Amino acid sequence: MNGLMNIQEKKESEMQITYQMIALYCRKKHGTKKDLCGECRELEAYARSRTACCPFTETKTFCSQCKVHCYRTDMRERIREVMRFSGMRLFFRHPVMVSRHMIETKKAGKS
Repeated sequence: MNGLMNIQEKKESEMQITYQMIALYCRKKHGTKKDLCGECRELEAYARSRTACCPFTETKTFCSQCKVHCYRTDMRERIREVMRFSGMRLFFRHPVMVSRHMIETKKAGKS
């Protein structure tokens, strides 16, 4: 893969970004301080399970841009709401993590 993240690293990176987005959403929308509320914990576990078994990790960029949409409809709507809310806010909270993820994703897309 010429210096790019391997598939497992890419999945871990995506799971980390997803967790951070859900945690930010949960803190702001549900008022949690340290851990995720039950609803957000359920969404994070579901997103993690979908990412872990994704057969398209090597060729896709973000799940939100995937053409397959393996999420159940209700979960897809929930994760989209989280992404819309947390997207730019996450950049201001974790700029290095988000920038690194975006750069690696862009590199992977050009391969």
